Amino acid sequence: MKTYDAVIVGGGIIGGSIAFDLGRCGLRVAVLDRQELMREASWAAAGMLSPAPDCPAAIPLVPLARASLALYAEFVDRVEDASGLLTGYREGGAVEVICHGDAERELSTIVALHHGLGLACEPLPLDEALKLEPGLGRDARAAAFLPDECSIKPRALSAAVLAAARSAGAELRPGIEVTSLFLQGNKCLGVKTSEGETIHAAQVVLAAGCWSSQILGASPYAPTLPVRGQMAALRHSGMPLRHVLRSERGYLVPRGEETPQTIVVGSTIENAGYEKRITAGGIEKILSAANELVPELEKAEIIETWCGLRPGSPDQLPILGPADIEGLVFATGHHRNGILLAAVTAKLVSEWIADRRVSLDWEKFSPLRFVPAEPNRSASASSPL
Repeated sequence: MKTYDAVIVGGGIIGGSIAFDLGRCGLRVAVLDRQELMREASWAAAGMLSPAPDCPAAIPLVPLARASLALYAEFVDRVEDASGLLTGYREGGAVEVICHGDAERELSTIVALHHGLGLACEPLPLDEALKLEPGLGRDARAAAFLPDECSIKPRALSAAVLAAARSAGAELRPGIEVTSLFLQGNKCLGVKTSEGETIHAAQVVLAAGCWSSQILGASPYAPTLPVRGQMAALRHSGMPLRHVLRSERGYLVPRGEETPQTIVVGSTIENAGYEKRITAGGIEKILSAANELVPELEKAEIIETWCGLRPGSPDQLPILGPADIEGLVFATGHHRNGILLAAVTAKLVSEWIADRRVSLDWEKFSPLRFVPAEPNRSASASSPL
């Protein structure tokens, strides 16, 4: 009977990054996924690396997001060195464009919020915005520049992370559907699969995205739910975009600087269950937002449309850390931030498994927040250094 030091359930960017870090620590690691690896939310992502909150509920996430962004360049270097593959990591900042409402008031609010959260953000006069991005539309009423934001090509990153994990000794096992945890008393000793196989491990990491809630024994700690996002890619033959552009209605993420340029356009946020399909209304919504930001994109060719299921959670925050079951750690519920949070999530989960201590406070993301408190539950499970 083969026993692993760690079994990771879920082969997306979170699971793959954790496998890479644990493999580098010399652990015997297996990554299990119900289908092809990296083919869900990670494959469907746009690749914006922004620590800014996209809604009030996400404000508690900002310190963790900032920490992950600070780790990202080094994370990319390690992944690229180990895999021999490029990830399309790109610095240079982003431009936030306001097209509706009381633009100056909204701009002041955005700048004040960013500064209050320790994020770089400055008002950008429209004439300066047009110098940065000459294709901006006439509907732009105000703009802000966010100099620290970056982007990456998620599909390239996904391939590189898998190759890096494999080079670190991780065993990658697609097509293995985990149906339940293998529990004995208050210990998790592995997982059980749909084929009746029991896979033994000293540590189980639940990183199965929106399917985490479907695994017997995990759902009380990880009540994840799917949040559909529809996307499109355009081939733009006009003046290339130099920055990520976003507004209250959508965003544009340029790939490279050559002409014609591929531009990723997104995205919808839909509670449609596990139904993955592209709709006319969804695509119309994101293309309308794109054309408002850069009117010249009306001439662009649509080269791809797709959708993905983000792993949401009831409070829109990730589910990170140990449960009150020995040998069980969660790393799921990253919603729209899985690509960004991969670096810090891998770091923290690896620290916990190796040392039972973490270098950042992750207690507010604990899976224990979803289950009733019990007198014997350890309050120190997620204490930082």
